Amino acid sequence: MTGPEPAAPAAEPAAPGNFIREIIEEDRRTGMHGGRVATRFPPEPNGYLHIGHAKSICLNFGLAQSYGGVCHLRFDDTNPTTEDSEYVDAIQRDVRWLGFDWGERLFFASDYFELLYQFAVRLIEAGEAYVCELAEDQIREYRGTVTAPGRPSPFRDRPVQESLDLFRRMRAGELRDGACVLRAKIDMAAANMKMRDPLLYRIRHAAHYRQGERWCIYPLYDFTHCLSDAIEGITHSICTLEFENNRELYDWVLDRARAPCHPQQIEFARLELSYTLMSKRKLAELVETRVVSGWDDPRMPTIAGMRRRGYTPEAIRRFCELIGVAKTNSLVDLGKLEFCVRDDLNRRAPRVMCVLRPLRLVVENWPEGRVETIDAPYFPSGTEPEADPAGTREAAKLGPAGSRPVPFARVLYIERDDFCEHPPEKYFRLAPGREVRLRHGYVVKCTGFTKDERSGEVEEIRCVYDPDSKGARRRVPGTLHWVSAEHAAQVEVRLYDRLFTTEVPGQGGDYKLDVNPRSLEVLRAQAEPSLAGAGPGTYQFERQGYFAVDLRDSAPGVPVFNRTVTLRDSWAKLVARAAQQQRPADEPAAPPAEARAPEHSGAAKARPPKAAPAASAKRRSEVRDGGGGLARAQELDLVAEQVIAGHPEPVARYRAGKTGVLGFLVGELVRATRGRADPRGAAELLRRKLG
Repeated sequence: MTGPEPAAPAAEPAAPGNFIREIIEEDRRTGMHGGRVATRFPPEPNGYLHIGHAKSICLNFGLAQSYGGVCHLRFDDTNPTTEDSEYVDAIQRDVRWLGFDWGERLFFASDYFELLYQFAVRLIEAGEAYVCELAEDQIREYRGTVTAPGRPSPFRDRPVQESLDLFRRMRAGELRDGACVLRAKIDMAAANMKMRDPLLYRIRHAAHYRQGERWCIYPLYDFTHCLSDAIEGITHSICTLEFENNRELYDWVLDRARAPCHPQQIEFARLELSYTLMSKRKLAELVETRVVSGWDDPRMPTIAGMRRRGYTPEAIRRFCELIGVAKTNSLVDLGKLEFCVRDDLNRRAPRVMCVLRPLRLVVENWPEGRVETIDAPYFPSGTEPEADPAGTREAAKLGPAGSRPVPFARVLYIERDDFCEHPPEKYFRLAPGREVRLRHGYVVKCTGFTKDERSGEVEEIRCVYDPDSKGARRRVPGTLHWVSAEHAAQVEVRLYDRLFTTEVPGQGGDYKLDVNPRSLEVLRAQAEPSLAGAGPGTYQFERQGYFAVDLRDSAPGVPVFNRTVTLRDSWAKLVARAAQQQRPADEPAAPPAEARAPEHSGAAKARPPKAAPAASAKRRSEVRDGGGGLARAQELDLVAEQVIAGHPEPVARYRAGKTGVLGFLVGELVRATRGRADPRGAAELLRRKLG
């Protein structure tokens, strides 16, 4: 079980080179900034940080560490109507959790309000800024378009003293919101729209979360940001590509205001992750409209949500290193992040058994009342973690040998999907007359089963066990996890899936229409007794995935587990293999949807998935056909057959006239294709196959 708090980042290999490092190294070679390196991470405290911010955090703090410099944490808090101390605290908590420390270099742009005001006065006195009384829509109209120059404001040439007087009255609170603004006087015909007399100050009669009601005028981002960098002595102001056009204004303000130093703005590509929203405004809408339970909902891409889901800071840092730093925007496959999480947890998460959808199994030749205690290791032999930086052993109360007692009795629970009355080809689980091994225990053979007369569902399986099979080298088709029915701990398990069903949410319109209605499934599961008192951290539920204890909703003796990420299973391999066989010879192979760790895996390191070639609009259109299903009908047929074979009870109910279960089967098919199959097309296909 991984600990709740990260250890300080261990010494890591030299960071890979990128164009920003090349710029810094050249600056150091030529003596620019006296060889200093000072960066900053400047979030606005109007929401929680997300995975995109994590990339910026790792980049800015990482550069400072690499070159013996410093990195500031500065809050760009100039909008009193959206900012709150809750977000300030959350941001600091997230940055620390990622493994970075700003020391005494914590700053707030709001602490510079007086300095910024004096810089603005300096611009007015130099004839570089003026107070404009145009309304907001008029300013927009006067600005012109990308193909037509703007028109000068009628207030552009007002006397300096008049602008100074109005600006002082703005500060004194004598003017209402929107009555006037302070604008830079640059060039209304500039090709760069940002240079057409941009706004520097506005009136907002609203209390600030730190400054109270001391101010009723607030500087805008383009004025505040560059001057804050200069005040703090930042050398390299690193931001994302959407601010590329702002760089000209950044330099103009610093030059005209005669700032104490001139940092260099450098832009890099922001992180765009598939099946994920990166807009803080839209994430706030999800919270406000109760689509999710809060900013730390485990389905959210926020750092708080990922922490609650069970992601580790090491995995996120590894992901940020893996995707690198580029000059052009691109869509990163969510599978890369899942790979990093899975690879990290594979080395540190203790293995335990939990049955998510229990099916009763009776071992007929096991004596009534007899209980055997099996000593089950937390890690496969030879894969135990060498170190315990996160307090894994202490938190999990692991014994010296890293094992726990697991009771074996006459009545057990296995997964409902691990039994099939009429097994298809290559089904290696339990079926009538077949043998399987129970994990850490004996080989059992199915001798019969009983069904519910009304629903047709299997209620109980009857088996016999081989007393000589425990620990013996005996080949059987499969190994199943299980728990003792008498000793099992009932736990709540939350199966989280992707929050959106489309690769780019909202690309076709309203992003809310792309919300995945099956992104959360809550189960009452049966777990081995050692999990009854599970503390903070993450476990591998064997054959299921990685699950973290939810620290918010768990209660003493009643833990709640959040699924962090799944494992690879044999069915996913079959689907991938079938898709590969159906792929035309001239089409490049795509990486697997998930590079999951193998079942019962040790610490062997999986290879990261290769980056998929950039998909053209033509290729994306080929993914779906007119009916919304997969373009390659053979692949979808195979998945549909597997869904039908793997869910015999719902299939039986459907064929008995209970057509309402079709929705469940459609959901399983869509899930198996990772959202590529259109639900309507999937429903039509299943209806045809089910008759």
